[in-house]
Amino acid sequence: MSDAAPGTPVPPPPSPWERERPARARVAPARTPLSRERIVEAAYTVLDRQGLDGLSMRQVAAELGVTVSALYAHVSSKDDLLELMYTRLFDGFEPPVADPARWREAVREYARSGRRRLLSHRDMARISMAHVPFTAELLPHVEALLAVFRTAGLPDRIAAEAGDLISTYIDGFTLEEGMWRDRAEQQSRGSVSPARPDWREMADEMRDYFASLPAADFPHLRALAGVMVTDSSDERFDIGLEIILRGLASYLPDRAAGAAADTSEASGTG
Repeated sequence: MSDAAPGTPVPPPPSPWERERPARARVAPARTPLSRERIVEAAYTVLDRQGLDGLSMRQVAAELGVTVSALYAHVSSKDDLLELMYTRLFDGFEPPVADPARWREAVREYARSGRRRLLSHRDMARISMAHVPFTAELLPHVEALLAVFRTAGLPDRIAAEAGDLISTYIDGFTLEEGMWRDRAEQQSRGSVSPARPDWREMADEMRDYFASLPAADFPHLRALAGVMVTDSSDERFDIGLEIILRGLASYLPDRAAGAAADTSEASGTG
């Protein structure tokens, strides 16, 4: 029985000389070409999901659906990939402008944005600490930061160390933040041993502990119990940065002017 509508012509049988042809192959959709940019994006995805210890070329290849060997046409090694990931963080970042009238604020903005960049991806602080920013892409950022310090009037020896000091502070502070963040996530998933306290409760426990110490033996720990541990990482970061800036300001030729500026800027901390 035919389902064709009445009046529909019946197709003729195949002629004896008609060649049998294979069925038309389905054309697979074109793949997006593999590129260095796609590899870096996939590496960020793996990093955020599994952390630096779980990041491998094999995992990145699996994320992209390609073979590991395909990656090596664009990146030479895992270390090369990590350097590309680190450099990528600076895309769109404007280097600080050298202005002696506001050099402290320029450094504050630089440090805060650097911390935000590192926090944008898991374990980026660890990657940052292993890579020096002396590549062609990043040298302009180093030059701009050194210009801020030298234009402000810091002696060359101090200016040379100040850039590394600020970067080390950003990396170290953010590394600690990342460790606590990972612990918090483990706690929320129930993968932390019940014997270990919740990280959010630890601050209160430390304050209570310091406050309970014998006053005769630990007068300063008792006195500072309420401020030794703060809940705000932003506040802790800004205070630490302010300590560094005031130390740098003490090397300015006009120390009196530097001290006066510090006093007037104290209200802007935080």
